[in-house]
Amino acid sequence: MKVEIEIECTPEEARRFLGLPDVQPMQVAMVEEMRRRMMANLEAMEPEALMRTWLPVGLQGLENVQKIFWTQLNKAMTDAQGKAKSKSKSDDEETAT
Repeated sequence: MKVEIEIECTPEEARRFLGLPDVQPMQVAMVEEMRRRMMANLEAMEPEALMRTWLPVGLQGLENVQKIFWTQLNKAMTDAQGKAKSKSKSDDEETAT
């Protein structure tokens, strides 16, 4: 046996008939809160705001990074030159003996 029932009603009428709660006010509030948060995040993605986050004291942070880089590079170069000189001295002493 097959029974088909066709009911024509709006979603609001079906919700009331089935005794489901009205979530429309909550949905409106949630959509508004999501919109507010998305707008706040979009404002944080502006180039100026990103630069303020990445370089909190202006370009001083970048200058400090450059100083550290150059200091380490100079140290590595000095160490490499010192090793090369000591190697050439030891090679000269071996050839002299």
